[in-house]
Amino acid sequence: MGKNKKYTGYKAFQYLEPHVDYRAFELDKAEGRFPVYWVPLSKNEEDRADELLEKCITISLHEHPVLLPKNMERDYIAYEAEGREFIAYEALSHACLDAVFDDMMDGTAYITSKEGWKWNDIVYDLGMRLSDIAHQDFVVRCEKVDDIINAHETGRVALIPSVEGAAPVENETDRIDILYGLGVRKLGITYGESNALGSGGSLWPRDGGLTDFGYDCVKRMNKIGMAIDVSHCGYQTALDVIEASDKPVMDSHSGAAALYGGRHGRGKPDEVLQALAKKGGIIGISAAPNSTWTVNNPEHTIESYMEHMEYCIKLMGIDHVGVGPDSIYGDHVALGKVWHNQEGRASLRTRIYAQARTSQARSGVIGPKQITYVKGLENPSECLVNVTRWLVKHGYSDKEIEKVIGGNALRFLKSAWYR
Repeated sequence: MGKNKKYTGYKAFQYLEPHVDYRAFELDKAEGRFPVYWVPLSKNEEDRADELLEKCITISLHEHPVLLPKNMERDYIAYEAEGREFIAYEALSHACLDAVFDDMMDGTAYITSKEGWKWNDIVYDLGMRLSDIAHQDFVVRCEKVDDIINAHETGRVALIPSVEGAAPVENETDRIDILYGLGVRKLGITYGESNALGSGGSLWPRDGGLTDFGYDCVKRMNKIGMAIDVSHCGYQTALDVIEASDKPVMDSHSGAAALYGGRHGRGKPDEVLQALAKKGGIIGISAAPNSTWTVNNPEHTIESYMEHMEYCIKLMGIDHVGVGPDSIYGDHVALGKVWHNQEGRASLRTRIYAQARTSQARSGVIGPKQITYVKGLENPSECLVNVTRWLVKHGYSDKEIEKVIGGNALRFLKSAWYR
C-alpha cells in the first residue's frame, strides 16, 4: 500500500522501562541526518512512481531496519552486547516496503563473546526482536509468501528474520531446522570469513569452495524451504552452492565485480551472476557505503548503484534482479569503521583491502571516493523509493519496474520457500 501504511505510533520496546529493564543508549535520528535526495521527476513521472509504489508488492532482500547509537565509537559495542536492537518503526512506515529481510547484526551480537556469531547470541538476538514485534501490529512476523501479500493488502510491513552467515550452525545440520522453527527464512552460507560450510569472500583468492558439510546444509535448506544466500561467499563457493542446490539461490546484497576495475569483495564476477540467473536465482543490489561504486562513478551514490543494477539486468535478464540495499538507520560509515577496527579484525581487514587496492592499481583504478553517506540511499526509507523513481526517469516500463522492486523477489520466494 505504498505510503499509506497503518503505523499506530508504537516505539521499540515501549513496554519496558529504560535504565530499569535494560541499559538505554542515545540513538541516532532515523531520518534527516543529511539532506534527503530524491531522484528529480516531472509531475507526471512523480505520479507514475507513486502509483507503482502503491499498487506493486515491494520487497527489500537485505536490510537492517534498526536504529544505531548516536555516538558509535563509544556506544556501538555495548549497544550490541545488550542484545536489544531498536526497530525504527516510524521511519519504516515511510519506506514504501511491504516486506523486508531483516538480517539483524549477528556478527556483532556480543552478548557472550567479542567475536560474534555465537549460537546462544543468535537465539538471544532473534528472541528479543520477535518479542518486540509481538507487542505491536504494524510490523508482522513473516513466515510464508501469503504473509507478504497480506501485509501489502493491509498496509503493514512483513519482517523476515534472516541470519547473514552460517557460522553459528557449527557442525550441527539440525540447527538449520531450529532456526527455521524460530522464524528464520534466509541463511547466508558464509560471512566474510570461512566457516564449516565454505569459504568467505574476504579470503580471496584462497577459496576452497563448498565443503561436504556445506553440501549437506544446502540440501537441508532445500528440504525445509529456507532461502540460501551467497552474498558473502567466495566466488567458487558461490558457484558450488548454486550447482548443489535443488532450488534457486539468492545473492541478497552484492554487485557486479566487472564494474570495479579489479577484484572487490562485494561484487560477483559474470560467471557467478550468470550461473545464479540460469538456476532461477536473484541478486539484490547492495547500497552499503562503498559497496557499489564504479570506475565511472567512484563516488558511491544512487547513480553508481544503478550502474550496477543496469549491468546485472543486461547480463542476467531483468527477471533476476532486485533490491537489497543493506542500509540502516544511523551512521553506516561509522559502523564500518568501528567493526573493522576491532581487536582481532584489523589485521585481516587491512590485508583484504590491500589486496583489493593492489588489484585495482594494476588496472589503473584509483578506488572509491571517500563518503560520509550514500546520496539517495542513506537508509531504508529512501532506497526502494529512489530506485523506483530512477527507473521511471530512465524509461523502464511499469512491468519491468514491478519486477525489480518486488515481483522478482516474490517469484523467487515461491520457488525457494516451503510454502
